[in-house]
Amino acid sequence: MARKQRHEEHENHERWLVSYADFITLLFAFFVVMYAISSVNEGKYKVLSNSLVDAFKPQQNPPAVQLDNQAIKGSPQQIKLAPQTSPSNPKLEQQTQKMKGMANDLRESLGSLIDQGKVKVTQSKRGIAVEISDSILFDTGRADLQASSEDALSTIADLVKGSDNLIQVEGHTDNQPIRAGQFPSNWELSAARAASVVRLFEQAGVAPQRMAAIGFGEFRPMDTNDAAQGRAKNRRVTLNILADNKDEVAILPSNP
Repeated sequence: MARKQRHEEHENHERWLVSYADFITLLFAFFVVMYAISSVNEGKYKVLSNSLVDAFKPQQNPPAVQLDNQAIKGSPQQIKLAPQTSPSNPKLEQQTQKMKGMANDLRESLGSLIDQGKVKVTQSKRGIAVEISDSILFDTGRADLQASSEDALSTIADLVKGSDNLIQVEGHTDNQPIRAGQFPSNWELSAARAASVVRLFEQAGVAPQRMAAIGFGEFRPMDTNDAAQGRAKNRRVTLNILADNKDEVAILPSNP
């Protein structure tokens, strides 16, 4: 009996493609996972960052809880949180209201002169400043008050004499040299004008220990001295009603 001839099996040379495809699939999945890990959600990152900052921040006083009747009877959602505020200083508030009232009284009493641009009233932390043009106070080169100016100054004196605030009266001039022989320079003229106002205030009942006369001459101008209009602004008397908010005085050592 003839034996059947056995054919050799055909060898498949493309089996490597299966392994290669599996490798490519795994490599693709690997890169997808890596991309997912590297992509940062900005919103979640900010939440995480803020949480870490709050965790390591020094603890402060918790906000005070403000409850009303409805919150007590109702649900906890009705509770209102109010931040803590520093206790107010009654003395400072009283002083502030006092200065505001004095400034308003001065504006009302000097309203006509303010409208004419002869007087200006300003207020700051330092106090109240009343700037008066010298044209309604003095003649050129003189330190004697005009009779017409005494009414306005007496009105100011009546408003401030009841308080205990210190008053600094400043005299200012332009840079034009003095032609009269009575005053050697603008220093003496400005100081004499300030002293004339102080003297009138004293006669009107303002305590003399509250006042000081200061002469600045031409050296604190408000405007340029190159034009007549600017020089007119520089010739003035300023009444500084100082606020009573002096800082505590510390004695300095002799050897720093």
